Amino acid sequence: MWIDNKIFKEDMEYIIHANFIDWENLNNKTIFITGATGLIGYYLTSALLYKNIKDDSNIKILALVRNIEKARLQFQEQLKVDNNLSFICGDLNNIPNISEKIDYIIHGASPTSSKSFVENPVEVIKTIYDGTVNVLELAKNKNIKNMVYLSTMEVYGVNKTHDKVDEEHESYLNTMNARNSYPESKRLCENLCASYYSEYNVPVNVLRLTQTFGPGIKENDNRVFAQFIRASIEKKNIVLLTEGKTYRNYLYLADAATAILAVVLSEKYGEAYNVANEESYCSIKEMAELVANNISNREIKVIFNFDDKRDTKIFMPQMCMNLDVKKLKHFGWVSKYNLRDMYRRTILAKESNNDI
Repeated sequence: MWIDNKIFKEDMEYIIHANFIDWENLNNKTIFITGATGLIGYYLTSALLYKNIKDDSNIKILALVRNIEKARLQFQEQLKVDNNLSFICGDLNNIPNISEKIDYIIHGASPTSSKSFVENPVEVIKTIYDGTVNVLELAKNKNIKNMVYLSTMEVYGVNKTHDKVDEEHESYLNTMNARNSYPESKRLCENLCASYYSEYNVPVNVLRLTQTFGPGIKENDNRVFAQFIRASIEKKNIVLLTEGKTYRNYLYLADAATAILAVVLSEKYGEAYNVANEESYCSIKEMAELVANNISNREIKVIFNFDDKRDTKIFMPQMCMNLDVKKLKHFGWVSKYNLRDMYRRTILAKESNNDI
């Protein structure tokens, strides 16, 4: 998927023309990215390469990947028109020596499968923590200008009210629940970022993203939005295994990319920022009904199956997560795409791709 896809090209144009991003700070700079082959990382990396093509910005990207051949295949169209993307073969536990100067770092690599949080919690904790230590050590040694660590709304734990959740909101996680291996590790790494800034003056910020989606979702993505999109495309009923009473915000990929770039190119350090479309706040049941009624034009239905034998321990407990993004808006950032747009654009982009 590249700029021959109408939706994807529109998103790239939107990102590179966002006037709240200080693009001049990236001219002739080098940015190190982990997670470049992931959903958010792919959009972000593509946008930087698109900026090079359109404005000759000469932004150099060093992407840490485990398999160079797979990465080259994923970015084959981009590599045909811009040679500023280089792959470094390694992983978070083994970052090879990098001789090049690095100006900025975006650390987005992380386990994302809820199933792995339950079945392999020890490995999840080790990967998230050890990897973040290694990236922060790289940031310290390279004397970078700024770094962004991609965290999650899950660090706030299980909130039970619809009140707005700002960055100072209290956080509670049950440490005896193995499913919390993911948010507890992320929370520790947020403190690790704050500690590296406090003790070593490493310029780093944290972004707490809500669930984020858009074009490029993979077939094996089992998150709720991916399931709903597949149901709409395949004209199959949406089956909910719970009452769908969890409330949260959502975010479109292009809006996530602009938020990341606005913060990493700022002169703010040691801060945390919520990232979400505040207007998208709804329950899972309401979102399912939106897809069934508005996106699929009532061709499918929402049905409940509480007797389904699939493992529901991988789900977060019922909660409300109404993120306040006032702090991020101080950069001038806005989320352009509402929930209906997110689904429509993802499905339209799919018409010429086989990603989902």
